[in-house]
Amino acid sequence: MADNPDQRVISPALNTANAQTTNDLAGLLRALRRRHARHRLGGELTYRELAARTGWSHTAIAEYLTGKTLPPTDRLDALVRLLGATATEQGALATARDRIDENRRRAPRPADRLVPRQLPADVVTFVGRDNQLARLDLLLDGSSATPSTAVVIAAISGTAGVGKTALAVHWAHRVADRFDDGQLYVNLRGFDPRGQALTPAKALRGFLDALGVPAERIPADLDAQAALYRSLLADQRVLIVLDNARDAEQVRPLLPGTPTALVVVTSRDQLTSLVSADGAHPLGLGLLTDDEARELLARRFGADRVAAEPDAVEAIVAACARLPLALTIAAARALQSGFPLATLATELGTAGERLGALDAGDAVSEVRAVFSWSYAALTPAAARLFRLLGLHPGPDVTVAAVASVAAETTVEARRSLAELARANLFVEHQPGRFTCHDLLRAYAAERCHRTEPEQHRRAATIRLLDHYTHTAHAADLLLRPHGDPVGQLLAPPAAGAVPERPVGHGEAMAWLTAEHPVLLAALRQAADAGFDAHTWELARALDTFLDRQGHRHDRVETCRAALNAAQRLGNPTAEAVAYRYLAGASTVLGRYPDAHAHLGQALDLYVRLGDREGQARTHQNLASLWDRQGDPAAALDHSRQTLALSEETGHRRGQADALNAVGWCHAQLGEHAEALAYCQRALTLLQQLGDRAGEAATWDSLGYAYHHLGDHAQAARCYEQALDLIRDLGERYNEAETLSRLGDTHEAVGDAAAASSVWRQALDILDDLHHPDAATVRARLSNG
Repeated sequence: MADNPDQRVISPALNTANAQTTNDLAGLLRALRRRHARHRLGGELTYRELAARTGWSHTAIAEYLTGKTLPPTDRLDALVRLLGATATEQGALATARDRIDENRRRAPRPADRLVPRQLPADVVTFVGRDNQLARLDLLLDGSSATPSTAVVIAAISGTAGVGKTALAVHWAHRVADRFDDGQLYVNLRGFDPRGQALTPAKALRGFLDALGVPAERIPADLDAQAALYRSLLADQRVLIVLDNARDAEQVRPLLPGTPTALVVVTSRDQLTSLVSADGAHPLGLGLLTDDEARELLARRFGADRVAAEPDAVEAIVAACARLPLALTIAAARALQSGFPLATLATELGTAGERLGALDAGDAVSEVRAVFSWSYAALTPAAARLFRLLGLHPGPDVTVAAVASVAAETTVEARRSLAELARANLFVEHQPGRFTCHDLLRAYAAERCHRTEPEQHRRAATIRLLDHYTHTAHAADLLLRPHGDPVGQLLAPPAAGAVPERPVGHGEAMAWLTAEHPVLLAALRQAADAGFDAHTWELARALDTFLDRQGHRHDRVETCRAALNAAQRLGNPTAEAVAYRYLAGASTVLGRYPDAHAHLGQALDLYVRLGDREGQARTHQNLASLWDRQGDPAAALDHSRQTLALSEETGHRRGQADALNAVGWCHAQLGEHAEALAYCQRALTLLQQLGDRAGEAATWDSLGYAYHHLGDHAQAARCYEQALDLIRDLGERYNEAETLSRLGDTHEAVGDAAAASSVWRQALDILDDLHHPDAATVRARLSNG
């Protein structure tokens, strides 16, 4: 090794492997890559070439070679062999990797470390399944006693309603204390009756969020997301429950790469490829035994009642086919009615005969008699609501939304929902939020299509979409009161729909956050059903929220849906707006060529329409794009065009924005006197318009210009003015930015204590937001 200069560079580092970090290993890999390039008398293997030779994504390769993630042991070994490491080097690198793992295991965990506890509530009436619980215990004990390099996977399979989720969740609660790094849970909705299974990317983003990764730091690429997820879970003692999986392909990106984790997957599919290719341990789940079924009923309505009417209990068990879901609903009916069990058994038998001819052998058909029995016992109002909720896209629904769907008052809706909950047809899984099993959702949709005329179904769907679209629009106006005027074009809601009216910024944000998954599902429903106006309007109303919350991938999805809907509507103004928003989403993802192309399309449309105000907004978008790319001269050119067009059209809000943007660009170019002149004009106009958000941004620009002109006292006053407004608006990230700049001003005049104080305030906010800018502020504090 000493004869090779490259090896002399590598060897000393290998001798101190116990001090290596992920970046150190990445440096060693890059050194091997350079040496490999010289030996083959060509350039270095590109990330794509390495990806092609290994079968991994080029994004994952890039993360390994840049030190963003630590490669799993098997991948590290394969990579160093591919790059021509000697046997000695391979062993030393493996030792370094092992020592990093060991140091991680021994490192004290911070007290405020985020530990996910995502398991749903345990099933209080869980019965039986002793053999399956014992097998799961053996898997856990075996993984602890005999560590291996592979993650342990238990694959629980069985028919719908057989209790797969109940088993997984019940066992997970029994062993949760053995997973001190937390428990992750996700319902993958693999057999959702509407075909809206959760994508692996969305599931991963949920897990990364639970693990404390800020939304803006989650990679766009699925492979990169999976690599980050595996890195975060390396050597972590975590239990992961992947519920209702459609197939192995939906599961694989969610598997960790560490043997210290244990994964439980439930599915109606047997997941054969997961067993054969990934070493999953299959665990089939059948119907309850007769004794277990009787025990379930006894736990629901008492052992005395079961003992008093054994024949009726046997009849109910037989009619429910020993299926836990059906038995639970039957027990709820018994509790609700108070009738003798014999009477209920007779009703159930009659319902089974009536529906027997409809049995098609599918999951719904198997328990249709039980569902029909409970459904037939509902009052007419509750039965109608149950049918109409078959139109709702899920995953859950509030009382207010139910009232709109059914064209009822909230009092009436709450009464019917309470009846559905008593019958176990719906469950209030969170305060004020109701959901149901997907079999019941499918049955509700079936009853709706068989009972409700098409015009009634369409009217209910329109009320549903109007509820979410109008409420989202009202919330968006509170987040951004000076947005595009095209957002005011909503038609009045349909008769019977009563949208909610959030009050204030905080209430608007809380509603959008709670309804986020429902709103996305409603948008997809609107797009699939051809409700193009609702699709465009709902996507438009969600853009600000998705942008501010960092939901980058959802934003791209909604913007594309908006663009497609606008094109189908033949509405060029809506199409131009959609292009602009899609450009914004692309910009945040760093897809700058796409963003330029989208803005070019928007500008062409506005020019053809003769819409000067739209052209002005697009030029301002282009200015922001160039500013983000570090080209203030190009940004200044577009900001000037925005100003000219806004002055020409008399759009005062546009003028004010453009004046501040021109001033900011001058400041970035070092032309601080010009910056002051433009920003002061902007400030006057914004104060006249009452635009407090724009005023706050302009005070910040003025502070920046005064700071660089050396007038630090005036800069501090401007920053304080900005902070007063920003805090009232609740814009926490902007508050942190302004505090950071105010700290720079205090530092410039030698007031280290004041600088440190405001930097710490900024750091607290950025840490709370999990924002990457925290590192910059932390460095300032360290250097100070």
